[in-house]
Amino acid sequence: MSNLKAILALEDGTVFEGNSIGASGKTNGEIVFNTSMTGYQEILTDPSYASQMVTLTYPHIGNTGINLEDIESEKIWCSGLIVRSNSSLASSWRSADSLSSYLRANNVLGVSDIDTRKLTRLIRTKGAQSAAILVSDNPNKDEAIEEARKFEGLAGMDLAQKVTTSKTYNWDKGTWREPNRKSKLKVVAIDFGIKHNILRILANRGFDLTVVPAKTTADEILDLKPHGVFLSNGPGDPEPCDYAIQTIQQLTSKEVPLFGICLGHQLLALSLGGKTSKMKFGHHGANHPVQDLETMKVSVTSQNHGFTVEEDSLPRELRVTHKSLFDGTVQGIEHNALPVFSFQGHPEASPGPHDLKELFQKFEDNMKKNA
Repeated sequence: MSNLKAILALEDGTVFEGNSIGASGKTNGEIVFNTSMTGYQEILTDPSYASQMVTLTYPHIGNTGINLEDIESEKIWCSGLIVRSNSSLASSWRSADSLSSYLRANNVLGVSDIDTRKLTRLIRTKGAQSAAILVSDNPNKDEAIEEARKFEGLAGMDLAQKVTTSKTYNWDKGTWREPNRKSKLKVVAIDFGIKHNILRILANRGFDLTVVPAKTTADEILDLKPHGVFLSNGPGDPEPCDYAIQTIQQLTSKEVPLFGICLGHQLLALSLGGKTSKMKFGHHGANHPVQDLETMKVSVTSQNHGFTVEEDSLPRELRVTHKSLFDGTVQGIEHNALPVFSFQGHPEASPGPHDLKELFQKFEDNMKKNA
């Protein structure tokens, strides 16, 4: 364990003093809280957390260590991790490393031994704000506050280009829990910050799966002759991603079946004439109730987003299919005439429940109808 001290400072001048559980140095970003009780490894490696610092509301973190199976991307993307208590012991048959060692190996700063309840209430009251972590023998409070105020926020930031793959590749690795099916359907997934478990689920369905960079044009995608296109999750503000919006508009005009989640959901709404806005503190956690407006069924979902689709902005050809029972925000939309739909949460979970995994079946059904 590190003996270095850590300071967490918020742009409003609030300072928390704790201990380092990761790398030394300094970092800044937008601070948010996540209410998941498990899954810290998947949270750390979720590209949707790029330029964000994550506070985990569950107090005891690190007790299952780090394994090689639950990594959701090639690296840790979040700017920093804040926890109440970091376990000095890891107990799991899959554990191959400790949380602290994993953070240091990835040069990610972490803070423990602070009042995360107070921090969470502050974020909930004032909203997500810029923050900074300083780790050294004697970190300076004023320097930490100054570093926090240097971060200008996520609004207006196109981060999809930062996290996307640099080249096109094929993916055929499913999960060990489910044998791969056989299918003749070809799917192109646009990587705005895609998670491995999304790819595993698509592979388990037997799709011929190709992953392409965020800036891939519609013509390049159509040249691959897909039966459907998946619009992935990702970080940042959707509005600056004009290249993606244009691509989605062109794919929609060709009546290609589309399925978007998270950032992909927001980009789909923008491409069809809707608007998005920044939320006060977003949705981050694995316990968010969402209601299907047609069946009235309530599902518990995994969420990770700081922007939302404005319901009043949606054109007539789009209908809202799902809403959050926490705050009434739009969680799903579907085109009235085209095989195009999206969901704001994460039906692939990791971490979280799989209540809405059925949406992948809907995507498959749309592709079969339009094959």
